[in-house]
Amino acid sequence: MRALGLLAPLLGLGLGLALSLPPPAATDCTSLGPSERLAFSPAARTRWLAPRVRAPGPLDPLYGMVRRFLSVVQLNPFPSELVKALLNEPSSLKVDEVVRYEAGYVVCAVTAGLYLVAVPTTGLCFCCCRCRRRCGGRVKTEHKAMACERGTLMAFLLLTTIILLAGVVCAFVTNQRTHEQMGPSVEAVPETLRSLRGLVSDVPGELETVAKQFSVPQEQVLKELDGIGESIGPTIHSQLRSTMYSVLASVHSLGQALQVSMDRLRALNSTLVELQEGQQQLVLALEKHRDRLLTLLQQPGCRKDCTDTQDRARALELAADFTQVPPVDNVLHRLKGVPEANFSNMVQEENTTFNSLPFLVAMQMELVIKDLKEAVAQKPEGMGTLAEAFPELEAAPRWSRALEELEENSRPYLQEAQRYETYRWAVGCVLCSAVLLVVACNLLGLSLGIWGLSAREDPSQSEAKGEAGARFLMVGVGFSFVFAAPLILLVFLTFLVGGNVQTLVCRSWESGELYQFADTPGNLPPSLNLSHLLGMRKNVSVLLTYQQCREGAALWKVLQLDDSYNLEKHLDLSQQNLQNFKPNVQNLELLSPEAHRDLEALQSSGLEKVNYQAFRVQIQSPVVKTDLEQLAQELQGLAQAQGNSSLGQQLRMEAHGLRDLYQEKVVPRQNLVAQLNLSVRALESAAPRLQLQTAGVLSHVADLERELPARAARILMNESACFLSRELSYFSQYLAWVREEVTQRIATCQPLSAALDNGRVILCDMVADPWNAFWFCLAWCTFFLIPSVVFAVKTSKYFRPIRKRLSSTSSEETQLFHIPRVTSLKL
Repeated sequence: MRALGLLAPLLGLGLGLALSLPPPAATDCTSLGPSERLAFSPAARTRWLAPRVRAPGPLDPLYGMVRRFLSVVQLNPFPSELVKALLNEPSSLKVDEVVRYEAGYVVCAVTAGLYLVAVPTTGLCFCCCRCRRRCGGRVKTEHKAMACERGTLMAFLLLTTIILLAGVVCAFVTNQRTHEQMGPSVEAVPETLRSLRGLVSDVPGELETVAKQFSVPQEQVLKELDGIGESIGPTIHSQLRSTMYSVLASVHSLGQALQVSMDRLRALNSTLVELQEGQQQLVLALEKHRDRLLTLLQQPGCRKDCTDTQDRARALELAADFTQVPPVDNVLHRLKGVPEANFSNMVQEENTTFNSLPFLVAMQMELVIKDLKEAVAQKPEGMGTLAEAFPELEAAPRWSRALEELEENSRPYLQEAQRYETYRWAVGCVLCSAVLLVVACNLLGLSLGIWGLSAREDPSQSEAKGEAGARFLMVGVGFSFVFAAPLILLVFLTFLVGGNVQTLVCRSWESGELYQFADTPGNLPPSLNLSHLLGMRKNVSVLLTYQQCREGAALWKVLQLDDSYNLEKHLDLSQQNLQNFKPNVQNLELLSPEAHRDLEALQSSGLEKVNYQAFRVQIQSPVVKTDLEQLAQELQGLAQAQGNSSLGQQLRMEAHGLRDLYQEKVVPRQNLVAQLNLSVRALESAAPRLQLQTAGVLSHVADLERELPARAARILMNESACFLSRELSYFSQYLAWVREEVTQRIATCQPLSAALDNGRVILCDMVADPWNAFWFCLAWCTFFLIPSVVFAVKTSKYFRPIRKRLSSTSSEETQLFHIPRVTSLKL
C-alpha cells in the first residue's frame, strides 16, 4: 500500500502529446534508442534508365583526330532551313543549296573520283609496260651514288610500309569495334522506347500502392505502443536509480558506521573503566617490590652490579596514568539508545518501494495507450484520395500507342541495319587483309633484297635472293593496283554516311542546336510537335523539358501540373492528436523518524570533540617505567654472583615475584591498553568523517525527497517527447518515401532525358566514332599505297643483279684480264 503512493506529487502535471509536425524537442533519447528503418515495397516499376557512357580507351585520340578532320571538311553551321524544308516540303529542296552546304564533301568526292580513275589507269599502264619489259627493270651499270640511292629508297619504302601497317591495324580494330557496338546499340532502341511508353501509363495504380503503404508506419507505431508502458517506467527508474541507490547506499553505510562507532565508544568506555580500576592495585604491588629490592640491594654484602640494579629498582612505578584521560560518559549519555532504527531493514524497504515504480507507471498508462492506439489507427483523408485526385493524363494512351507503333515499325529497319553492317564488316575485313598483304609483300621483299645485297660473296645466291625480293615488291605493287578501286569506294561511301552523321546530327545534338531547332515554331511538322503529342494546352519547350528532366524535375512540373494537384495537401497528417498522460509520484521517505533521531543525536553528541590526544599520550607510555622481565633476569644473575647465600636466595625470590607480577598484572593491562588503542584510533579517525557523512546524508536525503517529484516529472516529459519523436519519425520516413517515390520514380521524366542522352551516346559515341575512325584509317592506308607503289618499283631495280660491260677505258680490275693482241714482226 505504501508503494501505491509513489505517484502523487505530479497530480497537477499534464503531459500533452500531440502527433503533429514538427515533433516536440527532447534533450536525451538514448534510452529508447534510434528509430528503426522502415522497409517500403517499391511502388514504381523499374524504368529508371541508367546513363550510357563510353568508357575511355586507347582509341579516344583517334576519335578526336577524326572529329577535327570532319570539322575542317564541314565548316558550315547547322542547316536549319534545309532541314525545315526536308521535313515539311521535301519537293522544295534545292540541289544547289545542298551542294553548297556539302562543299567539303564534294571536294572529297572529287578527290576520291580522281583516285578511282588515276590509280587503276596507272596500274594498267604499268602492267602493259612491264609486259614489254620497259618498266621496273634493273640497274644497267653500277656507279658511285648507287648505294646512297638504294639506301634512301629502302628507308622510304620501310617508313611507308610501317605507316601502312599502323593504319591497317587501326582499321582492323575500328572495324571490329564498329561491328561489336552495332548489336548492343540496336537492342537498346526498343528498350528505351518501352521505358518511355511506361512513363505515365502506370502512375495512378502506383499512387494507389503508395497510399496503401501508410499501414507500414501505423503497424510499427501500434507495435511499439504495446511496450511503451513497460518502457517508460523502467526508464524513469533507471535514470533515478543511480541517485536513489547512491543515497540509500550512503544511508546504509552511515548506519553501519554508526553501529561500529557506538560499539567502539562502548568498548573504549568499558576498557577505560577497567584500566582505572586495576591501576591502584598495580601501584601498591610495584611499591612493595621496589621497597624490598632497594633494601636488599643496599646491604653491604651485595656484590657486583648492585648499584646499577638499584637504579632500575627505583623505576618500579607506573608510566601510564589513565586517571588523567577525560571521561566519555557525557557522550554516551547523549547517544543513549542509539541506534534506535534498523538501517539495513529500512534501506531494504525503501529499495523495494523504489523498484516497484516501473510496475506502477505501466498500470497507470494502460488507458492512455488505448487512446493512443485509437488515434494512430485513423488514416488521414488525403491518403485515400492520393491516386484519385491525380490529374487525368489524357495524352497518356495516345503517347503509349505512338511509342508502341514506333517500336514495332523500327524493328525491321534495325534488323536491316544489322544485316548491312555485317556486309560492311566482311568487306572491310577483306580489304584490310588486302592492305595487310601489301604490307607483308613489302616487308618480305625488303628482307630478301637486303639479304641478297649482304651476300655478294656468292653471286649465285645473292642474285636469287635479290630477284625474289624484287618479285615480292612487284607482287605488292600488283595488289595495290588491284584493290585501290574497292578501297576508295568503301572509304568514300562510309565517309559520306559517317561524316554527315557526325557533322549534321552529332555535332548539333551535342551543342543543343537540335533542341533549339525543334523549339522554333514552324520547323517541325504538327505530327512531331511535343505539345501536340502530349495533349497539352500550352506549348512545351523541348530544350527546357530536356533540361528539367535531366535535373530530375517532377513530371507535373515539366508538364505544368502544379495548379491542378497539391501533393502536400494529400500528405497532411496534422489532424491526429493524442490524449494527455498524468502519472504522479508521492510520499517517498528515505529515512524513518527513528533514523532521523539517531542521526541528529550523533550530530549533537560531540563524539568528534573527545580529547583523543590525552588517550594517545597515556597509550604511548609503557605500563611500568622499567622492564620487569629484564629486571627479574638481572636479579637472577645477581643472586648467583653473591657470596651470601641468604642474600642470593632473597634476590631469587624477588625475581620470581616480579615475573609473577608481570604475568598477572602487567600483561593483562597491556592487552587492555592495546584494545583501548584500537578504539581510540578508530574513533579519532572515524568521528570527523562520521559527522560529515551524517550531515551529508541528511542534506542529500532532504534534497532528494524535495526534488524527486520534479525530476521524475522532467524525466517523464522527456521520455514521452522522445517516444513521440520516435513515432513521428516513422511517419516522417513514410512522407519522405512518398515524396521520393512520387517525384523521382513514379512521376519523374528522367527516362525522357536519359533516352535522349543515351540515344546520342549510342549513335555518336558508340557507332559513329568507330565508324568514322574505320574509314579514316582505311583512307590513310589507301592514299599511302601510292608512295608504297612508287618506292617499291624504284627499290626493286636495285635488288636485281647488275649486268656489267667491258670497255677499253675500264678500271684497273678489267685491265688485269686484258690479253694483248698479237702483231706481225718485220725481219
